[in-house]
Amino acid sequence: MKLIFEKSDLLNAINIVLKAVPSKTTMSILECILIDASSQEIHLVGNDMELGIETIVTGSIFETGKIAIDAKLFSEIIRKLPDSKVTLASDENYNVTIRCEKSLFNISGKNGEEFSGLPQIDKEKYISISQFTLKEMIRQTIFSIAPNDSNKMMSGELFQVTGNQLKVTSLDGHRISIRQIEMKEEFENEKVVVPGKTLNEVSKILSGDKDKEVTIFFSHNHILFEFDHTMVVSRLIEGEYFKVDQMLSNDYETKIVLNKKDFLECIERSILLVRENDKKPIILNIKDAEMELSMNSSIGSMKEEIQINKTGQDIMIGFNPRFLMDALRVIDDEEVTLYMINSKAPCFIRDDEENYIYLILPVNFTAVRN
Repeated sequence: MKLIFEKSDLLNAINIVLKAVPSKTTMSILECILIDASSQEIHLVGNDMELGIETIVTGSIFETGKIAIDAKLFSEIIRKLPDSKVTLASDENYNVTIRCEKSLFNISGKNGEEFSGLPQIDKEKYISISQFTLKEMIRQTIFSIAPNDSNKMMSGELFQVTGNQLKVTSLDGHRISIRQIEMKEEFENEKVVVPGKTLNEVSKILSGDKDKEVTIFFSHNHILFEFDHTMVVSRLIEGEYFKVDQMLSNDYETKIVLNKKDFLECIERSILLVRENDKKPIILNIKDAEMELSMNSSIGSMKEEIQINKTGQDIMIGFNPRFLMDALRVIDDEEVTLYMINSKAPCFIRDDEENYIYLILPVNFTAVRN
């Protein structure tokens, strides 16, 4: 095999597929990137058997072939080369030569035929949305998945297709995030749970271009994202997702509308008094035309008032400040609306059309001592 690339093209492709190369594995072949130039295109593949990424890289094929190269070493070599043309060649013993200007590397590769390629996905069930929309939906929900696998279902997000509606839901036991969009056309109904790790990696690769589409294919066990000459295939999380609709309510005793930026900045100031791993709530004391926010910790205390537009009852309620910040940071509206029933019931942050809904459980602040 003999191939020639522009360094920037090769490095970009390597960075894409590296996201699917496992850091630890008992199968050494999976620590490699597959370079497949056995046809008229050059494909790079990474696969950890749960997540697989394949991308097409621009380059010239002088001799066809297929080789697997240690991903970490290969990426570090290419990254350090001059910005010039890179020649990559391999022989029948899987020895690899990398040339760039005056640099020459000789390293050992592995038989590309031993590398596990991506599973074949049935492309009958699918949806198509803009890269910008998918990237935004992930950004606005991914923060509320569970950070570990103690509950597998909480480590993923529910993708639900109903006609021309796509709803994405995540939860971690303390909060729920929901984003819903209307697609350009109707698709077959579908409901799958996608690992958060997959969505994080997809989001990093997406350009976010409003004019570029991403097609999402659904199969029984896998999901496939196809865009920009790149395919990302992931196993789905099996099982029944939580009955989120039963946790949502339109009832409220208190409704407030306030400036999002003012609210967020006040909370950010309050956590200056909170040491890492401290669980100090921010307390919202809501009265007619204003809301007092207060924080008490071992470092000190603070109080601040914000103008609000209130409907309904006065209420005093406490929250984990970081949960409020996470939701507010991904809302693009200038004003936000909060709905509350009492100090023990969930708070809802949602817009009138319910394009987004954030549910946050309150904290029992009466048990907190200064």
